[in-house]
Amino acid sequence: MKYERFEDLPVWKSAIELAVRVYNLTKDKFFSQPGDLRDQLRRSSLSVSNNIAEGFERGSTAELLAFLYISRGSCGETRSMLIFTEHFKEAAHLKSEISSLKSLAESCSRQIRGWADNLQNSDIKGQRHLNDHVRAVYEGNKSREAFEKQLEETLRTARPHDYQNQEE
Repeated sequence: MKYERFEDLPVWKSAIELAVRVYNLTKDKFFSQPGDLRDQLRRSSLSVSNNIAEGFERGSTAELLAFLYISRGSCGETRSMLIFTEHFKEAAHLKSEISSLKSLAESCSRQIRGWADNLQNSDIKGQRHLNDHVRAVYEGNKSREAFEKQLEETLRTARPHDYQNQEE
C-alpha cells in the first residue's frame, strides 16, 4: 500500500498515541520532582512521530531512512526512561501504565525497523528522484519480473517432468 500522507501511516498513529499517553503519564505528581525526567520523557516520545513525519516529507529514501533510525532511537530512549522510572517506589502506582507504554514504544520500534528494512531493499530513491523515465523503467522491470514468473509457472505446469528432473 502506498501512503500519500504521513498522517495515514499506522506507525505514525502509534507514535502519536505513545506521545499523548506519555504526556498524560507525566502529569502525575511523581514527575513534578526537580530534574528534567518529565521534559526529557515528553521530548523523546514526541520525537518518534516527529521524525517519522519529517523523514516522510523529505522526499528521498535515504533521508527517510536516516529519520526512521533517529525515530527508532527515540523509542529506545523513551523505553529507557520508563524503565528508569520503574525503579522508584514512589512511582509504583504507575507500574501498569509504564508497562503498557514500554510495550507501545517497543511496537513502534519494531514497525519502524520493518519499514526501514523494506526501504533498504528498495530500488526507488524516493519521490524527489521519481521522474517519468525512472517510473517507466521501474514499472517495466516489475512487469518483466511478473511475466517471467508467470511464464515459469506455466512451463512448470505444462511440462512437470522437465522441472522434476532439475529439482532432483
